[in-house]
Amino acid sequence: MAVFDADARVPADLLQRVVPLLTRADCSSAAAGRVGAVQVRKAVANAEVNLWTRGQRAEMALDSYYQQQRAALGGIGELRGNGQFIRRDAIAQCGGWNEATITDDLDLTLRLHLEDWDVAFLNHPAVEEEGVTRAISLWHQRNRWAEGGYQRYLDYWRPILQRLSVPKLVDLFAFLIVQYLLPMAAIPDLVFALIRHRPPVYTPLTTLTIGISCWGMFMGIRRTQSVSVFSALGQTLLGIVYMMHWAVVMSTTTVRVAVRPKRLKWVKTVHTGIAEA
Repeated sequence: MAVFDADARVPADLLQRVVPLLTRADCSSAAAGRVGAVQVRKAVANAEVNLWTRGQRAEMALDSYYQQQRAALGGIGELRGNGQFIRRDAIAQCGGWNEATITDDLDLTLRLHLEDWDVAFLNHPAVEEEGVTRAISLWHQRNRWAEGGYQRYLDYWRPILQRLSVPKLVDLFAFLIVQYLLPMAAIPDLVFALIRHRPPVYTPLTTLTIGISCWGMFMGIRRTQSVSVFSALGQTLLGIVYMMHWAVVMSTTTVRVAVRPKRLKWVKTVHTGIAEA
């Protein structure tokens, strides 16, 4: 079963690239794993529109690098909604899609791994989609991603501790720190540092995280684009500055999740359509 957004641009040979990865699920070797789904790399079709779309292009390059490295280490491969392929027997074993979540791809990712399925990643070719061009649209989209990401940890914390393998458990815990806890703590940590005239408490860990992200973004850009080293460095610098919005998103989302009941609010991402070249 394939899932695409309405604005997706799908390469003609995509099925020929995806099917061999899915057939790994028929292997009996434990080392091969059981591939229940494949996520295709996403690319921004309108990356040159403005700084927001350029930032999203760098962000997707970073995500593709993380996806490849996590899968190579036996960690958690994740679905990203647009450009995902799922075996029918795998999704049937998971009980279908969960309608009580605002990020069905992240929710299904975790349930697949809890049922001992792997999620493979296809780096080439990519499925193109329209990046959001306005700050308010980006704000609504990322708040939904952040809340849905939190939601899966809260909904499945018990089976996560009981049923995930050690490599996947370590991967998920590390991703929780880097993707959620550190960005959530960044703004309060900075505020208290200014008030008390002391360095931020999490400076060493934050510096390490930003350093790893810079390397991952640079490598992701080099792997997915035919650009020079200097161009990749420029995109990386812009991408890291752009990613600072995630600290604000995570801080506000954490407060909302802590004080408000679970909700299923969906703010539609507005797309305007992209003229063919």
